[in-house]
Amino acid sequence: MVEDGGEEEAEGESGEMRAASAAPPPPPQRCNGFLPGEKRPAAPEAPAAAAEAAAMLPAGGGRAETRLSRRRLAVLAVFSCYSLVNAFQWIQYSILSNIFAGFYGVSFTEIDWLSMVYMVAYVPLILPATWLLDARGLRLTALLGSGLNALGAWLKCGSLAPQRYPVTLAAQAVCAVAQVFILGLPSRIASVWFGPTEVSTACAVAVLGNQLGTAIGFLLPPVLVPNTPNDIDLMAHNISIMFYGTAIVSTLLFFLTGVVFEEKPKYPPSQSQAVLQTIPPEDYSYKQSITNLFKNTAFVLLLISYGIMTGTFYSVSTLLNQMILAHYEGEEVNAGRIGLTLVVAGMVGSIICGLWLDYTKTYKQTTLIVYILSFIGLLVFTFTLDLGYLIVVFVTGGVLGFFMTGYLPLGFEFAVEITYPESEGTSSGLLNASAQIFGILFTLVQGKLTTDYSPRAGNLFLCAWVFVGIILTALIKSNLRRHSVNSGIMNLDAKAVPVDSPVEPENTTLKSQSTL
Repeated sequence: MVEDGGEEEAEGESGEMRAASAAPPPPPQRCNGFLPGEKRPAAPEAPAAAAEAAAMLPAGGGRAETRLSRRRLAVLAVFSCYSLVNAFQWIQYSILSNIFAGFYGVSFTEIDWLSMVYMVAYVPLILPATWLLDARGLRLTALLGSGLNALGAWLKCGSLAPQRYPVTLAAQAVCAVAQVFILGLPSRIASVWFGPTEVSTACAVAVLGNQLGTAIGFLLPPVLVPNTPNDIDLMAHNISIMFYGTAIVSTLLFFLTGVVFEEKPKYPPSQSQAVLQTIPPEDYSYKQSITNLFKNTAFVLLLISYGIMTGTFYSVSTLLNQMILAHYEGEEVNAGRIGLTLVVAGMVGSIICGLWLDYTKTYKQTTLIVYILSFIGLLVFTFTLDLGYLIVVFVTGGVLGFFMTGYLPLGFEFAVEITYPESEGTSSGLLNASAQIFGILFTLVQGKLTTDYSPRAGNLFLCAWVFVGIILTALIKSNLRRHSVNSGIMNLDAKAVPVDSPVEPENTTLKSQSTL
């Protein structure tokens, strides 16, 4: 089947949802404590509210037609690739901290700032970026992210001299701004383009691209730029290979983004997206959406616990080279391989968690278990780091990465579930902002403890905070609102952004109730 716009639809992946009265009832299955189609208890609606609810439904009272577009796979692949390059540029300095400190003639702290600038830039820019995503749409946001990523990569090519640290810092700052338009997109792309049985897996794959970039950033730079302190010209040549290669790849991906990305598919992929598309753009308020999120106690708890876990991952990744070299001198290459092991194991964990969520919808239980296992993994990593056996560090690093990095897409999807129908980009953006704030604080404090005392002192500091995150996660009340809508249970306030890029009006949010 081919759409009017020339876009081919996935054969066998489309289906027309007929009116409830025309379709035979499916066998009863329990979803989130309710039978599909069973109404939740609710207060009687006023006539005006009932009229609004009826207006949200398709003509004739039936369910909207939903289809899956083949383009969704290309959108996901291109996004994952340019997210990969952005993550690679984030970690490429930290894993070679001793080499770049010698090349530019600066301290380790100044090299750490080449990583932390990503976190610093994200916090003040996330609200404008999420507003842009809601107001101007997915395609423009994607083009900004990939375009700034390429621009920053080319600017780095002008910093290939020992006295040009300010140039490389400015270039890294441009890449950091690009990250603001990247990190909040996985859950938005998954929700807008993918069906309810694959949305968590799609989000995990989108996050996986960023993780893979970090993995390659751990592995490739130590190979491309070996430590040659007695030959600065050779060092500059090796760095130039890395910088120019990154710039070429990121430019190619920018053009692919322009070709592949569209605002949304012709048909919604799920009933939850179909409902959002019925909300008029003039009824959306970005400010009200932010207010709604911060009034949601479950989301606030997740916001803090997600920031703690992801901030811990950022800190460990940034300081991994220094921690390894403190106990294993001259092992820069193996430090990169340990980082690679940590992230690759996390990629496997991300995919497994995504598939598990799509199958079971046990968001809170899975998130809590992964959080506890991350805490145990960090403790084991902390107390085995100085045993003198690199193979032990490889194993403990892999276990730590499997759970800690595997947690990242869990937080995104859990947030979308408990905040539906608020904008996926806004909830994801706030989660990432929390992660950046905790990442900055954790990196500064852990770096200070590592330098003044030992890597164990810094890691124990992180362990204490991860334990706090476990308690906060246990307190989250799980209310899977998006899953309820997709299951045919719908009785909630519709107050989110529709996917057709509305412009923010002065009106407050439309609040309506409807029952399918």
